[in-house]
Amino acid sequence: MFLAGVIALQSCSLTLPVTATSNPLGSKVGKSTGTCYFYALCFGADASIQEAARNGGITKISTVDLQTNNILGIIVVYKCIVTGE
Repeated sequence: MFLAGVIALQSCSLTLPVTATSNPLGSKVGKSTGTCYFYALCFGADASIQEAARNGGITKISTVDLQTNNILGIIVVYKCIVTGE
């Protein structure tokens, strides 16, 4: 039973809203990603709002979401998703 629970929970993904502005919802989407190991070892990871906006060519941000993918706490991938114009 324990093994079945570990297998079922070995990878979790969660997307949460971070913020929204009064700017109208735009058609552009920008994403930035950073991978960390054991929650603390993040070598050159940049999942920032600025990087996501730059990647999507966004100058007026509408919404910001943060997605976290966790694989047994060993590999954690953070993704920032920005929408706007």
